[in-house]
Amino acid sequence: MASPNGSLTPNPASPAARPRLDPKEAKSSVQSLAKGLRVLEAFSRDADEMTLSEIAAASGLDAGTTFRMLNTLVSAGYVARIPESRRFRLTLKVLDLGFNAIAHQDLRAIARPLLQALVDEVSEAASFGVLEGGDVLYIERVRAGFTRLGVDIRIGTTIPAAVTSIGRAILAFLPEHRLERVLATPPRHPMPAPKVPDRATLEPALAAIRRDGHVVERSAITPDLRLLAVPVIGPDGWATGAISVVAPATQFSDDDLKSRALAPMLATANHIARAQEAVGSTSAIAP
Repeated sequence: MASPNGSLTPNPASPAARPRLDPKEAKSSVQSLAKGLRVLEAFSRDADEMTLSEIAAASGLDAGTTFRMLNTLVSAGYVARIPESRRFRLTLKVLDLGFNAIAHQDLRAIARPLLQALVDEVSEAASFGVLEGGDVLYIERVRAGFTRLGVDIRIGTTIPAAVTSIGRAILAFLPEHRLERVLATPPRHPMPAPKVPDRATLEPALAAIRRDGHVVERSAITPDLRLLAVPVIGPDGWATGAISVVAPATQFSDDDLKSRALAPMLATANHIARAQEAVGSTSAIAP
């Protein structure tokens, strides 16, 4: 916000005008991240280009901290230096954060009732996941009644895509250049076990999934569970996500689980794909 003399002063809604974290909360927070977000929030429609000193004033940070935050954000691609000036501006990459959140909310709204109907039919827990970088991001999950399985997969959980059945169901139906990009992206949270398979090991598995249209196997993370996963195929023929059903391995063989759940899962995946297309939901897989 501009003062009468034309200088920038903190907006009442800006980070600088907000109370600092309670000391107890501060112990469990990352202050440098909070400061970086305050720098991003300093930009507005009326101040879309600013100098370092203007950003420092608007964010309520000192010049040295602001300088370090800006350098980090420039390196990460969220802020750009304006050539032949001392000013900075946000890049369009910032929009990706909002668009991804909106897209994921849309996907959850689409998937939730369809997964619930699937669980009601097969009486086993079901999940819907999409790709995010090199990981599967679990967008929605519906449990079967009060049954708890020996795996802690929650909404928002990320697991390296090549490790999971739901991830491989997606990978099998990607164009080659996208598959290469996903496999080259380091996982957000590397896992000590199971290890991510190399391409020579992974390719026969993906070829089998392409042939069969599904994958059924014991969980690589929790071996006493059996998983059946099918891709959600968009109008271009490529996967936009995948759904999975999980059941105790001691109670179901591969054939038992397919006999019980494959047909309704394929129908659910088709319904999700058609709903995505109807509402124009953003694909989780970048072009």
